[in-house]
Amino acid sequence: MPIAAQKQGKETTQSLVRRFTQKLRKSGTLHEVRKRRFYSKAKSRPLLKRSALRRIIKKKEFAELRKLTGTPAKTFGRFKRSR
Repeated sequence: MPIAAQKQGKETTQSLVRRFTQKLRKSGTLHEVRKRRFYSKAKSRPLLKRSALRRIIKKKEFAELRKLTGTPAKTFGRFKRSR
């Protein structure tokens, strides 16, 4: 059901907008839309397994690199410290 507000008599546009926003807030439509904004569809089981395998392989590769270079684990990652 669409939300509508008709201008009544000598009502100003500001009060019309205010009345419309109150109706919108009371209906809960805006709250529902904002809640659904970042909805992500559930991934299928094979896709989840594939991404888990990819993560495991990457961890092994980084562990191997750490062994080869002899650097501590903290230097690998998103934020690198430069001292």
